[in-house]
This record gives sequence, C-alpha cells and structure tokens, in this order.
Amino acid sequence: QVQLVETGGGLVQAGGSLTLSCAASGSISSPNVMRWYRQAPGKQRELVAGHTKGGQTTYGDSVKGRFTIFFRDNAKNTVYLQMNNLKPEDTAVYLCWCVIGQYEYWGQGTQVTVSS
Repeated sequence: QVQLVETGGGLVQAGGSLTLSCAASGSISSPNVMRWYRQAPGKQRELVAGHTKGGQTTYGDSVKGRFTIFFRDNAKNTVYLQMNNLKPEDTAVYLCWCVIGQYEYWGQGTQVTVSS
C-alpha cells in the first residue's frame, strides 16, 4: 500500500524559511510525478510546485522565485520543497500528491503557519 508522509511544517515568521519533505513508500516503482498543493481555510486547493521523474519542474505563480522543489537522491521517492521569504499568505495545509503507474495518491498534509 502506497503511503505519502509529509514532514517539516511549522510556525515561522514572515521572511523566514522552511523545508518540507514528502516520502513515498510501499511501491516498487518511484512516482512519475510528485507535487505539492496547499489549501488555506475558505480557499480552493492550489498547486504550489511539481517535479517529474524526468526532471521537469513547475511552480504556482505566487511562489515562483521563492520556493524550490527538488529530489535529493536518484531514487526520487522523496521530494522536498524549500520555501524562502515566506509570507503570511503562504499559511496553509501543504499536501503532497503523486502518480505511480495509473494511480494517484495524497498525503495527509502538514500545516505551515507564517506570522506577520
């Protein structure tokens, strides 16, 4: 059974940094694509960043230039999201999503709170 486990959320002051990680386990194949989404209270879920196994990355307009998504090893089962210059509007639950084969999986989410 595939599981996605996110870590790294927390409380940070505006202008600070956090690094989130999302580890996929339970599959013999590594994900084809891994993404971070976020959802703030009363708002729609939005794409933050994505990374394909082949190396393509994509970012939401609101985080371009501040956030970086990357894999740290060749296994590409764990994706990281480096978040710099955080703003109060970045406050949300950050959720990891991936595709393995023809199936999609979601993590439980990790809370990021940015104080002004």
